Amino acid sequence: MKRYVSMDIGGTAIKYGVLNEDGEMVCRDEMRTESYRGGPSILAKAAGVVERYQRTGAVDGICISTAGMVDTEKGEIFHSAPLIPDYTGTRFKETMEQRFHVPCEVENDVNCAGLAESVSGASKGCDPSLMLTVGTGIGGCIVADGKVFHGFSGSACEVGYMHMAGSDFQTLGAASILSRKVAEWKRGPACVWNGRHIFEAAGKGDELCIRAIDEMVDVLGQGIANICYVMNPEVVVLGGGIMTQEEYLRSRIEKAVEKYLIPSISSCTRIAFAKHKNDAGMLGAFYHFMQRQQKGDFCRAETKRGMKYNGVLC
Repeated sequence: MKRYVSMDIGGTAIKYGVLNEDGEMVCRDEMRTESYRGGPSILAKAAGVVERYQRTGAVDGICISTAGMVDTEKGEIFHSAPLIPDYTGTRFKETMEQRFHVPCEVENDVNCAGLAESVSGASKGCDPSLMLTVGTGIGGCIVADGKVFHGFSGSACEVGYMHMAGSDFQTLGAASILSRKVAEWKRGPACVWNGRHIFEAAGKGDELCIRAIDEMVDVLGQGIANICYVMNPEVVVLGGGIMTQEEYLRSRIEKAVEKYLIPSISSCTRIAFAKHKNDAGMLGAFYHFMQRQQKGDFCRAETKRGMKYNGVLC
């Protein structure tokens, strides 16, 4: 059976593992990104992952999900935030294929998460779908007809930069802003008031934490509604660490979206929460690889018949 090395490169950690040709995760691990060391160091770490797995058997492909804007044809980063120095211009595909003599495909991490949810997750069978990841910033992905919509220059759905209320969507609505706001109001360190602590306090009736969450939810509702007016998705899938608080957030976000959408659209727009969580990047990178290598037929077929994931038919 064929083996594919898949990795998800984020600002904090690199998750990596091996998937077989049925999309089953055979093994997984992770390491610190050490993003301050810059693009060349990350490229070296990624190559080291492939070398490690080559020692245990043949590798038939390399699948990469990564932060930054990605030219999927060239398999390289064409724009990156300052979080990772010297990342713009990193040539994953060219470097990996020349070094290991197997195909390599690269895609943006949010696009990979959106594709994973579309093929075998929360938006399976829905068309089109919108994926939003809410974390340090806010990222977006549109999947239509089983494929990620990249736009003209490869930067479609960079919704975090969308202008709102004299600022932008991610500056007002990201999870990092929630922590910063509560810490400022309570005059304490932001590291103490992380998302988990804020939701715990809100559950116990802390008025400042409840207010901060309500303000974040209202921004998310307005931002989601604005996107829905443009693309009219069947489902909006919400991911990112803060969305593990589904029980607290679901009804609040649904009401906020309904507040900003006209009834004829809100009644046809479903809110869902991501299924694949920490594996979304690696799984989506694998799906992207198969689409690129098999002209997109693989994921479309798997969506219809049900992909096996971790041995379970989805």
